[in-house]
Amino acid sequence: MTRDKLVIATRGSKLALWQAEWVKSEIEKIEPSLKVEINKIRTTGDRILDVPLAQVGGKGLFVKEIEEAMLRGEADLAVHSMKDVPTALPAGLHLSAICRREDPRDAIITASAKKPGSPDPEPGIIHDLPRGARVGTSSLRRICQLLNRRPDLRLTNLRGNVDTRIRKLDEGEFDAIILAAAGVKRLGRADRITAVLPAETSLPAIGQGAVGIECRVDDEFTNRLLGPLNHEETSVCIRAERAFLERLEGGCQVPIAAYARLESGTPAAESGTLFIEGLVGSLDGKTIIRDSFRGGPGEAESAGRALAEKLLSQGAGKILEEVYGQNP
Repeated sequence: MTRDKLVIATRGSKLALWQAEWVKSEIEKIEPSLKVEINKIRTTGDRILDVPLAQVGGKGLFVKEIEEAMLRGEADLAVHSMKDVPTALPAGLHLSAICRREDPRDAIITASAKKPGSPDPEPGIIHDLPRGARVGTSSLRRICQLLNRRPDLRLTNLRGNVDTRIRKLDEGEFDAIILAAAGVKRLGRADRITAVLPAETSLPAIGQGAVGIECRVDDEFTNRLLGPLNHEETSVCIRAERAFLERLEGGCQVPIAAYARLESGTPAAESGTLFIEGLVGSLDGKTIIRDSFRGGPGEAESAGRALAEKLLSQGAGKILEEVYGQNP
């Protein structure tokens, strides 16, 4: 079966469009005769910008309308930031490809920056912030980890695209802001990064830095076309992280973090050891439950679930119940 046109659904932010355009160019390399169009769709998360995401409620804030468009046949595939994708997908849709991961870590941009791009010295940049510094972020995951190290910091809700967030910093609303390093780098703003935070300081969000491509399960043409875009090593790691999140019954707007990687001298996903770290934190940062698990690359989902069980046995469930009680 062949087609002469393919429609990509995406959010309309500059970063989302960058990701969609990249996927478009890769598809055109595989099938040069194919006409590929981009359909920009405004999601619930894009419409509500004056409320912290954790208070908006529900899962799939940045993908629901896009998935509905695919199910109606208005698009053939969707390009997502994997950290926005719920663990449960609508019937008839699946993740056909997960592309090679960019830097999964968080980045801090300060008003009075050190040398741009300088590494975080274990985790000096956080301790160097002035007492009571105003730090912008909308992520409960980041908030709990920052407050655990610096309870004096004033964490303030910060929404909007990368350029908007940096502009608010430059206008003096914040002393520092925390963003995903991958997005800043993809948009060519890496020169603004004061430091990239190591996972020991700020464990990343599930799927952070990875781009996923979702399509209809029964669409043989699109699934075949997307096959070469799947990066197996990244796919293994993301599947482990998402299994961890699914077992904890969490979404992307809760204080849960996980980062999986393959420890091996070779990039082959079928060799080496899968190492995954995860944490659950209280909203005030006073309690952080963190642990890790090692398994084989072929055991991605079971490794993620096993790590979740370790955290639950240490009291993570009670913390999450309290969080959900405050953010119903």
